[in-house]
Amino acid sequence: MRYAGGADVQLAPPQAQRGGLLDRVLRLFADVRDGEGATALLLALNVFLLLATYYCIRPVREALILSTQGGPELKSYLAAGQALLLLALVPAYGALADRLPRRRLLNTVTTFFIVCLVAFYGLTRAEVPVAAIFFLWVGIFNLMIVAQFWSFANDLYTKEQGERLFAIVAVGASLGAVLGARLAATLIPIFGLPQLLLVAAGLLALAITISNLVDARERAQHEAHLPLQMTTAELPAATGEYQIQTVQDAKKLTVSLPGVSPATRSGTFRLVFGNRYLLLIALLIMFVNWVNTTGEYILGRTVVNAAAAAVAGGTAGGLSESEYIGQFYSEFLFVVSLAALLLQLFVVSRLIKYVGVRVGVMVLPLIAFTGYAVLAFVPLLALVRLVKIAENATDYSIQNTVRNVLFLPTTRDEKYKAKQAIDSFFWRAGDVLSAALVFVGISMLGFGTTGFARANLVLTGIWLLLAFAVGREYTRRSKALDSDSAGR
Repeated sequence: MRYAGGADVQLAPPQAQRGGLLDRVLRLFADVRDGEGATALLLALNVFLLLATYYCIRPVREALILSTQGGPELKSYLAAGQALLLLALVPAYGALADRLPRRRLLNTVTTFFIVCLVAFYGLTRAEVPVAAIFFLWVGIFNLMIVAQFWSFANDLYTKEQGERLFAIVAVGASLGAVLGARLAATLIPIFGLPQLLLVAAGLLALAITISNLVDARERAQHEAHLPLQMTTAELPAATGEYQIQTVQDAKKLTVSLPGVSPATRSGTFRLVFGNRYLLLIALLIMFVNWVNTTGEYILGRTVVNAAAAAVAGGTAGGLSESEYIGQFYSEFLFVVSLAALLLQLFVVSRLIKYVGVRVGVMVLPLIAFTGYAVLAFVPLLALVRLVKIAENATDYSIQNTVRNVLFLPTTRDEKYKAKQAIDSFFWRAGDVLSAALVFVGISMLGFGTTGFARANLVLTGIWLLLAFAVGREYTRRSKALDSDSAGR
C-alpha cells in the first residue's frame, strides 16, 4: 500500500489485481501493470485538456503580438517582463503550496486563470489594446499550470511507476497540442480570434474537474488506512518529512509521512540554489529555452516578412497580416504536435525503458546541435521551418517526458516548490537571455539568420554538457533511492 506523497509502505499483503482491457491496450505503448491504466489515462486526459487550452490561446497570442509594430523584437523583449513577474509569483505559489492541500491548490490556481481568460475575452471584444499584457499572461499561464500538473503527477507516482507511466500520461499532452492547434485553425476563419478565449476557459474548467476526480480516486485507493489529518486531503502540498505512528491490523508501525513542520520548509528559490541536482536541472531548463526561443525568433521574423509579402502580392487569400500569421502558426503547430504525438506513442516509453533517462536527456540537444549546424551554413527558409519542427516535436515529446521524470527522486517540497521555480522562472530566464542575444545581435552585431543559428550552435554545446551532468546525477540519486528502499 502506498502512503500520501508517493513512497511505498506494505501494511498488509496486497490483494492481487486483475488486468483489464484498458491495461492490456495501454501495454501496446508502455509497461502498464495491472490496475494502473485508469489513473494513467485520467492523467493523460487532464494534461490533454491543459495543452488543448494553451494551443487554442497561442495563435491568439501570436496574432496579437506579431501584428503590432516591431512584433518579433517586442515578443523577445517581453520575456524579460515575464521573468520579473515570476520573481514575485513563484514565491507566492510556494507560499500557497505551504498552506493548501494539493486539491485546494490545484483548484485555486486554475480558477484564477479561468477568470483571467474571461476577462481577456471582454477586453479584446472591446478592442482594448492588450497584446503586450496578454503575451505576458500567456507565458506565465502556460508554465505555471503545466508545472503544477506535473508536480501533481510526481506526487501520485513512485519513481519506478513514473519512469514507466509518464510516457502514457504525456501522450495526452501531445494529443492535446494536436487537437488544440487544429481546433484553433478551424475556428479562426469562422468566429475570429477572441472567441477562442472562451473555448479555452471551458477546456480549463473541464481539466480541473478531472484533476479533482484523480485526486479523490488515488486518496481512496492509497490513503484510506491513514487518519484524515495525515493524508493529502489536509496536509499542505509542499511539506517536509517526519515520523508518525499509525495502527493497522492491531500492529503499531512507523511510517515516514510528508509532514508540516515549519522548520523543514525552505524558500522556493533557496531549494533550487541549495541543491546541486536541482540547480543542474534549472540550468539545463534555462539553456533549453534560450536555444528554443532564439530559434522561435528566427522563425517569427521570417513569418512576418512572408505575411507582408503575401498580403502585398495578393496571395494571402483575403486574410489580413494578423490572420495570415495566426493561420500559419496554427498549421505549423499542428505539424509539430502531430510529429510529437507519434514520437510520444511509439518512441518515448521504449527510449526510457531500453536506454534510460541518462541517454534520453541527451536526445534533444543532439538534434538541436545538428539542426543549427546546418542553418549556420545553409540558411534556407524551408530549412528554418524544418529545423524548428524537428526541435519542437522532440521537445514536446521526449524532452518533456524526461524532464518531468527527473523530479521523481525528489521530496514533495521539491516537487511542488522547486519544480514550479525551475519550470517557470528558470524557463523564462532562458527567454530573457534570448532577448538579450536578439538585442545585441541586431543592434550591435548585425546578425541575420546565420548569425543567430551560429550563436545557438555554441549554446547547444553548453546544453549538451549540462544534460550529461544531469543524467549522471539522476542515475546516482536513483541508485541511492533504490538502495534505501531495499534496506527498508
